[in-house]
Amino acid sequence: MKELLGAKVERLDAIRSHLYAHGFSTSQAIADAVGTSLATIRRDLLILEQNGAIDRVHGGARIADGSSVEMAFQEREKRHLAEKRAIATAAYDLLRPRSAIFLDAGTTVLQLARLIRINPMPLRIFTNGLTVAQEFLNIAHMEITLLGGQLRNENASIVGPQAEAMLNTLWFDQLFLGASAIGADGAIYSVDSAEASVNRCMLARSANRFVLVDSSKFGTMATHKVAPLNSARVVTDARLTPHWRKELGNLGVDAVLAPMEGKT
Repeated sequence: MKELLGAKVERLDAIRSHLYAHGFSTSQAIADAVGTSLATIRRDLLILEQNGAIDRVHGGARIADGSSVEMAFQEREKRHLAEKRAIATAAYDLLRPRSAIFLDAGTTVLQLARLIRINPMPLRIFTNGLTVAQEFLNIAHMEITLLGGQLRNENASIVGPQAEAMLNTLWFDQLFLGASAIGADGAIYSVDSAEASVNRCMLARSANRFVLVDSSKFGTMATHKVAPLNSARVVTDARLTPHWRKELGNLGVDAVLAPMEGKT
């Protein structure tokens, strides 16, 4: 029974992911993409519609208005998941018990939060990520503080002047920061100006700073510069290209390369 329920949940997730990626799709196209019968897809679409996740229209379906933000976060979370988990494992080894740490709202940092939940230690954890904070509900020996401020829906994060004012009254032993992109100029970038601003405050208020970023983001660009990469220690995965390994050395960046299966 559990296996059947698990398969159904996976199928519903696959339908939502397909609709997010492709927009409107016919029922037959969804059935072909998921690999199941048209009758099963019709039943699944009815369930998803009742849950408010999709709208059924014109012989097919599309993601419901209001759910695309959630799907965007979930899709980012799933990308390069093996790399993110490897990075989280390496970052976990850098944690110091009984210290005050800040975990930002990025999807790679979320994997570290999940690892801390599974293997808890005494920590005072601060975060601006709603999803990160939820990971620590009812976990003993931890003090969790969530920043106040403006909710940024796209990343389930807290940003803005109130969040920055609160940060300026705090000091952290360790910061674990995500990144939208690592530019060719050797800087950390964000897609959002408010997120970039609050990230700069985090860096300024932390003694030991770590950027958790998977190798696919190196050499890419986003709109808003956060800080030079050499303002923090980098934790990335062993799929980082030889060019960027050399470039990190040229920039004076201390890097931890998390081992991946089949990589040294």
